[in-house]
Amino acid sequence: MFFFDPSIILLIPALIFAMYAQHKVKSTFQKYLKEYASSGLTGAQVARRILDVQGLHDIPVEMTEGQLTDHYDPRKRVLRLSQSVYRNSSLASIGVAAHEAGHAIQHARGYFPLELRNNLVPIAGFGSSMAIPLFFIGFLFAFDSLMLIGIWFFLAALLFQLVTLPVEFNASSRAMQLLEANGFVTRSEIPKAKAVLNAASLTYVASVAMAASQLLRLLVLRGARS
Repeated sequence: MFFFDPSIILLIPALIFAMYAQHKVKSTFQKYLKEYASSGLTGAQVARRILDVQGLHDIPVEMTEGQLTDHYDPRKRVLRLSQSVYRNSSLASIGVAAHEAGHAIQHARGYFPLELRNNLVPIAGFGSSMAIPLFFIGFLFAFDSLMLIGIWFFLAALLFQLVTLPVEFNASSRAMQLLEANGFVTRSEIPKAKAVLNAASLTYVASVAMAASQLLRLLVLRGARS
């Protein structure tokens, strides 16, 4: 089974980090989901007020199914919050809501890394789905050109992950500034809301680490096949 060749060991550190990041974001979210903000505002109310303050009255705030499925849809210009965020007035809820509102503001203000990421979505999607199959077909039949194409496709997927980092970090930074400036959190509540956003950012760092490790593995395998 060539998928389990010795080079697989290159993925282990990143895989462990990814598992830790997933555990961290879930445990931190659950912890602060039980601590309520003194403002008493729900995630939906915080998102709505932030958008209104920024003049984005035309962006609706909707509830979506699932947990930690919160996102801003730039194509439809809709901010969607999971039920636990939409209806809850916890520090975790308003932190996540403010973060997603930060993405809406990025879009409205033409934040370049977000525009770049949006443009990379179709390329990255195709690259991430085709890179590994193409590479290993080339690997099996000793087609170096096919392996190289797979590597280039995977580079596109890695670029998408890299561009995602400043987008997410900036959204979190905007979120904390907006929460504090508008009085949605007290000074003592700021570190707790920030802890939720910091934990979430680990998942994006882990994605980059995982993609970089996979790329390194592909390069090692190609070198061994040459």
